[in-house]
Amino acid sequence: MSLSSKLALGLGAKLDGNNFDTKKEDKKNPKKEEKTLLAKNQHQLVFSFEKRNGKPVTIVGRFQIEDEKRKDILKLLKTQLACGGSIKGENIEIQGELKDKIRIILVDNGWKFKN
Repeated sequence: MSLSSKLALGLGAKLDGNNFDTKKEDKKNPKKEEKTLLAKNQHQLVFSFEKRNGKPVTIVGRFQIEDEKRKDILKLLKTQLACGGSIKGENIEIQGELKDKIRIILVDNGWKFKN
């Protein structure tokens, strides 16, 4: 294809206007989502239960608090219940079927549940 036919078809870079790629700038400065933080007595925590690879997992959530406080709650539960656990998003996952024990510990510390 000759140069004149390419120009006639409109192939090539368009240099008119402001057509700059800003994707890299968006990655450098991500917009931070504002999280609404709630007090202990304003939460309505909910339990859910799953089986993963045949083993029970109790999920407590949604904790709308800072990450440090969420880590402190996880550490409290893991030490008092002698079990493993992790934080996934705004939820805390505890290994085992420990719903009743978790409820007692969290209510004693000022947390409220939906049901």
